[in-house]
Amino acid sequence: MIGPLLRVAASAAAARSLRVAAHDAARSAMLTIGAALAVGVGALCLTCSAFILIARSLDPAAAWAILGAFWGLAGLLYFTVARGRRG
Repeated sequence: MIGPLLRVAASAAAARSLRVAAHDAARSAMLTIGAALAVGVGALCLTCSAFILIARSLDPAAAWAILGAFWGLAGLLYFTVARGRRG
């Protein structure tokens, strides 16, 4: 008589812990997506403002070249650091 009741209680506790784990995973994923979106928008805004400032003293093609070189170096640095962490 007690065995089936213990199984029901154990399954309810397991289901609750699974719901909590799923909620934590979903919250973590949403925070990660939000942070990535914020970084992307920030990079876009900073690129546009840098382009406007550089284009005032140089022509637009030179401004784009400078920004392209900057982002290329930033990407190269990122992949170098990421590769170093992997081993």
